[in-house]
Amino acid sequence: MRTLDFSPLYRSVVGFDRLANLLETAAADAATGYPPYNIERTGENEYRIEIAVAGFRPEELNIEVKENLLTVQGRKAANDDQRRFLHRGLAERNFERRFQLADYVVVTDANLADGLLSISLRRELPEALKPRTIQISTSRPEQPTLIEGETAQEKAA
Repeated sequence: MRTLDFSPLYRSVVGFDRLANLLETAAADAATGYPPYNIERTGENEYRIEIAVAGFRPEELNIEVKENLLTVQGRKAANDDQRRFLHRGLAERNFERRFQLADYVVVTDANLADGLLSISLRRELPEALKPRTIQISTSRPEQPTLIEGETAQEKAA
C-alpha cells in the first residue's frame, strides 16, 4: 500500500494543517472499501450520497453530523446463534464511513430503499455571503448641496 508523507508540507507552509489532515484522512478512508458508496451532484447546490447497506435495517444505521463531519455507522446485532451457514458471502460486518462536508453544507434527508441508504445534502449560503448586485446611479443632483444639507435656494429664502 502506498502512503503519503505530508511532513514537508507542515515544514514549509503555515495555516494549511487542516488541508493536510483532510488529505491524510481521505487517503486512509480510501483504503477501506466497505461499504461501497456513490457521491452524486444532483443540482447546482445539491448532492446525494448513496451507500450500499444491504442487510441492514433502519434501526441498525446511525447518521450523525458534527462540525462539518458526516458519519454513517452500521452496527449489526450478533444473531449467529440460531443460524448455521454452509456459505457466508454477505458481509454483515459493522462499519463506519466518514465524509468531510464543506462549510454551509447541511443534510436535508435520508432514505433507505432497496439496500441503498441515500443521504441528500444541500449547500445553504447565508444571505450575507451570497453575491448581490449594486445598482449604479447615473442621475446628478439637481441643485448643489451646501453645508448641513441645505440647498442654495433654501439658504436664499
